[in-house]
Amino acid sequence: MEIFGIPLAALLGQLLLGLVNGSFYAMLSLGLAVIFGLLNVINFAHGALYMMGAFLAWMGLQYFGISYWAMLVIAPLLVAAFGIVIEKTMLRWLYRLDHLYGLLLTFGITLMLEGVFRSFYGVSGQPFSVPDELAGATDLGFMMLPNYRAWVVVASLAVCLGTWFVIEKTRLGAYLRAGTENPKMVEAFGVNVPLMVTLTYGFGVALAGFAGVLAAPVLQVSPLMGSNLIVTIFAVVVIGGMGSILGSIVTGLALGVIEGMTKVFYPELSSTVVFIIMAIVLLVRPAGLFGREK
Repeated sequence: MEIFGIPLAALLGQLLLGLVNGSFYAMLSLGLAVIFGLLNVINFAHGALYMMGAFLAWMGLQYFGISYWAMLVIAPLLVAAFGIVIEKTMLRWLYRLDHLYGLLLTFGITLMLEGVFRSFYGVSGQPFSVPDELAGATDLGFMMLPNYRAWVVVASLAVCLGTWFVIEKTRLGAYLRAGTENPKMVEAFGVNVPLMVTLTYGFGVALAGFAGVLAAPVLQVSPLMGSNLIVTIFAVVVIGGMGSILGSIVTGLALGVIEGMTKVFYPELSSTVVFIIMAIVLLVRPAGLFGREK
């Protein structure tokens, strides 16, 4: 069976690839949205921390024999701990300053992290094998579904929706949102706002680390894997609306699928379609699709 002259299996395969890329877009843009929405910081280091998560998973397996499943927990925690150190020692002094200062600081951290990993591992990618439990593919009749890619989509959706639920539907999320608007009032209820801000930043970068571990078996682990992706992630956040949790999730998945379908029907446009959409959205709705107009 063919659609517009393209075999159905090839079309569905490209759709799955788009969903996988969209899952990474959604999780990374979600972390950016959490940090910007609750801390008001543009975290340009997000791509480098995503790369760091992938490298920690690779190092855990290569040097210590720690399994993929264990590193799926350990690596995000280590990235979160590193992020907390950054927030405690550097970022917290910039909250009341212009966004440009935070952007420049996190850009500098990006260059530092990439430089460290490049000095040890060069720019060539390091292979990371798919865990045995998720090796192979499942025959759906109309296409072969790679088990690991299906796992990436399911795991990303679960984490993204769980994060949205906690922030938007629970008391903890209400404290987080109120703490950014009126920290003095929240402190009056006995909430340690500085600690809450620190943990929020740690959680936001942990999402990047988790995405890095998920990406390690799909992509080659490379010091440049984050810098190749971060510009697209910022475009996703802008389209969805800066600080919008739901906007980041929906827009990330949708743009991954659109990008994948563009590779089928008009490959020359696939590398720029996200930025074309961003330009159109900014012209029509500057606050983004899910952002609040001021």
